[in-house]
Amino acid sequence: MFFSQESFFWSLLQAGQESFRSITRSYYRGAAGALLVYDITRRETFNHLSSWLEDARQHANPNMSIMLVGNKCDLAHRRAVSKEEGEQFAKENGLLFLEASARTAQNVEEAFIKTAAKILQNIQEGALDAVNDQSGIKVGYGRSQGPSGARDGTVSQRGGCCS
Repeated sequence: MFFSQESFFWSLLQAGQESFRSITRSYYRGAAGALLVYDITRRETFNHLSSWLEDARQHANPNMSIMLVGNKCDLAHRRAVSKEEGEQFAKENGLLFLEASARTAQNVEEAFIKTAAKILQNIQEGALDAVNDQSGIKVGYGRSQGPSGARDGTVSQRGGCCS
């Protein structure tokens, strides 16, 4: 199963950045997953999480997978929000959680992989319908199907983005 950029929106919400709120609302429709990001060195970004989460839940699919990411873990010496606080917020709100560093790339890929795995789990459990375009997921986008009809992971030689 593959997710395209246009069908699988990752909302990179920088908590506390009110100027982005109006444009992010339009992206919630059809989103299967989101990353809710705060800066561990700036308490005010953590304090705005509830507002951003409420906004996401109000405008998005109720089964959208949300990963809470404490960014800038490479600056632990300047930490204003403890890891335990982030974990607790995530637990109380049913979110995935990890700390990452965009600068060093620590846990960045992991954030996307874990969120994608949660989305796949939601599909397998029937919480998200991969056939319905409203779910934000397009199955097999940019890939061909093997002779048996199963997705074999090979890249199509025609169609897609690179033909």
